Amino acid sequence: MGIVTGLLTLPLAPVRATAWVAEQLRAEAERELDDPERLRRQLETVQVAYELGEIGLAEYEQAEEQILARLIALEQPGSIPEEVA
Repeated sequence: MGIVTGLLTLPLAPVRATAWVAEQLRAEAERELDDPERLRRQLETVQVAYELGEIGLAEYEQAEEQILARLIALEQPGSIPEEVA
């Protein structure tokens, strides 16, 4: 990048920095969503909530189905169900 180009695009630096930060946040959020250990803990939490009577059978089955679908999708890249993604 030349001096002239650098000076002309200097006003855009905050925009580029903001875009970079947003991209980093998105990437970290995707890593957390795709963490199999986190999904297993979430599944355990739902099971305990059902056993304690905090949620009903229908809620439990729906949550379990979504979590298991996500875990299976992680094991088979490219097959993420639309309703889970």
